Amino acid sequence: MDKQHTQCPVELTVNLVGGKYKLAILHQLSIHGVRRFNELQRQLPNITQRTLTRQLRELESDGLLIRKVYSEIPPKVEYSLSETGKDLHAILCQIEDWGLNYMATNPRRVRKSSQGLE
Repeated sequence: MDKQHTQCPVELTVNLVGGKYKLAILHQLSIHGVRRFNELQRQLPNITQRTLTRQLRELESDGLLIRKVYSEIPPKVEYSLSETGKDLHAILCQIEDWGLNYMATNPRRVRKSSQGLE
């Protein structure tokens, strides 16, 4: 039997959107619709160019975003959510709301985790 058919749906979802920045990238595209590489990098200041490139490629490969290349000089590339990626919008909003609530009710923990202290 195919492994994907026997895989837990939660595990599959985590595998698709897991990664340090994938949810943040999806959230940016969900809010703004279309973003260029440098715009995403500015919105996610701690991400390296290499990591952003890798995560965008994985999200594209998994069918969650669309990469559109314009044939002009200098080259212009835009990223947007695919229809499948757009299905995540409500979930991303719920994650954002949960995070805002957590930040408001746990300021000490948020400060420690943002400093890398556990």
